[in-house]
This record gives sequence, C-alpha cells and structure tokens, in this order.
Amino acid sequence: MTNPTLAPAAGPLHSDLIRRTLRERLTSVLPEHLRRTLDAHLRTVAERGAGPLDEHFPAAERRYGRSPLPGWAGWSVPDAVRTRLLAALPLTGTALAEEARRRYARGAATERKSVLLALPFLPVGDAAVGIVQDAVRTREARLLEAALGPYAGRHLDQDSWRQAVLSCLFTGVPLTRVDRLADRRDPELARLAQDFAAGRRAAHRPVPDDLWLITGAADFEPTPSP
Repeated sequence: MTNPTLAPAAGPLHSDLIRRTLRERLTSVLPEHLRRTLDAHLRTVAERGAGPLDEHFPAAERRYGRSPLPGWAGWSVPDAVRTRLLAALPLTGTALAEEARRRYARGAATERKSVLLALPFLPVGDAAVGIVQDAVRTREARLLEAALGPYAGRHLDQDSWRQAVLSCLFTGVPLTRVDRLADRRDPELARLAQDFAAGRRAAHRPVPDDLWLITGAADFEPTPSP
C-alpha cells in the first residue's frame, strides 16, 4: 500500500482525509487499553498545552512499542502517536512550529524523526522550514528521509531543496522517498547529479541506481556489474 502522506496535496479536504487515515490506522493497531491511554493524553494536551509533552513525547516507544505502522512506509507506531500529540496542541503557526522545534532540538533521534514526519499534519505554514534544514545538514539517512516528505516538497526553496536531494545521493536515501521529485527537479539539479555521478565513477565507486529519476533515462549510465 502506498504511504498516503506521499500523495500530492489537493486542498483542505485531501489533508483532512490523510489525517483521518493516519488516525484510523493507528487506532486499528493499538489494543483497547492503549487506545484509552492515548485518548486521555490527547485530551490532556488539548486542555493543558505543551507541558504534558515533556512526559508523553519521549515515552512513546516505551508505552506503545516500536512496531512499524502498517501501510505507512518509514513510519512506526510511536511516530504516529507523536504526530497526534503535536496535532492536539491548541497552537498554530509560529507558536506551534516553535514547540515542534523544541521537541526536535531536545529529542533523541527517534523523536526528531517523529517531528519531521509530523510537520505535514501541523498548521505551521513555512515556520518550521528551519527544522527540515537542520535535518538535511545532519546527513543522517533516517532523518533525511523523514525530512524530505510533503512538508519539504511544499516549503523548501529550490536551492535548499536541490541540496537536500543531493544529500540523499550521498547518504543512500532512495530518491523515491523524496516528495514531489518529478515536479521540482530541474536542469540545475540534473547537472549537479551528473557531476556527482562523474565523481563517483572517477573514484571507482558505484552510482545510485535511481539517479535516472533526476537526470532522465537517456542520460543515465549505470555502474557496470563487476
């Protein structure tokens, strides 16, 4: 099943459907006692704001396990839980983006990944672009893959987006995980990717098999098998 969050944006109705799909998928995999626990925590966050997240956000793996979220490529159950917790905050715009930034800055790698995956679900506009840019700078494959979802596809400027895609080539993140690649790739990105490939070949190193998604099939020269 295709990850619904990777589908092109199609207005508020589409976004509402995606949020509901995530909620229903998470509900379907949690046993009843954990559904009750999550509902109680969501109410607390909605009523009291960010304070309860100091406990609930880092505890997601311990409380809900580490299982993948079925049908949502790259997502775990804790990722979905944290997304719902952030979305329950009575905040929008810059205030919500700042709270997401705090959770990202203070969190372990799994919490940072969750924040990045949550961004398309939060009404923050472009106020959370700095979180994505930080994840790209780390060149950590797990964070980079999470960062280049629909939020980056909509809000990163073209130069920053190109550099993020190139980071995928360097770190081995599949280009199929980059949201809106087909729509946003341009001749400058193709040139940069070709330069990357030339450098790899000169060093007798393999070229990623999916480079053609940037350069076009006609210009793609796969690395010969040994």
